[in-house]
This record gives sequence, C-alpha cells and structure tokens, in this order.
Amino acid sequence: MEDSEKKIRQEDCNEDTLGSGILTLTNKRIAFDKTRGRIADFSKKIGETVLDAPLSDVTEVWKEGRFIKKVCIKVKTKEGEKSYKFGVFSNGRWLETLQETLEQYKNQ
Repeated sequence: MEDSEKKIRQEDCNEDTLGSGILTLTNKRIAFDKTRGRIADFSKKIGETVLDAPLSDVTEVWKEGRFIKKVCIKVKTKEGEKSYKFGVFSNGRWLETLQETLEQYKNQ
C-alpha cells in the first residue's frame, strides 16, 4: 500500500469465478488476493493478486441473490468491463461502504 492509502474494509471471502481469497477496500482501490488453506495445520497462505483496480475504474456496485447474497462490482479493464461477485459476511454493509468510499473518492 502507498503511504497515503488507508485500509477501509477487509474480509476473507469467496468470488464466484476466482475462488477463495481476501477482499480489500482502501480509499484508493479494491483488491482481491487468492488464498490457499491447509486443514492439517490450519494455515492459510496468500497467493497472487487477481484483482487490483483503482476506484476510478469501478463503474457499478450492487448486491444480488435471494438465498446466497453477494456484493458485486463492475470494473473497467483493457478488455472491457468485468463483473465480480463476492460472497461476504455482511453484503449490505459492504455495499454501503463501497458506495460511500466511491462517493468520497469522486469528490476529492
């Protein structure tokens, strides 16, 4: 993280296509780092960063799902827009935090 970057929210979660990892929201970007866990010794290792998008590239945030609820984001990439769906513990609070952080970022 940069010196001026602050971690706002972080959670161990699962993304529909990427699998398990850690979702991190800062005042400048959103990132998802893959993780691998071993049951034998209860260890968890952080792998590669598969999503590292500046907040300026986040075009939409929403939540969806009836029984298994997800917080979703749409990000601009070189290939176009890509959607990610994260199974977080409190998707309502995540959505609220994402919306507030994006609003603050745009108003800087």
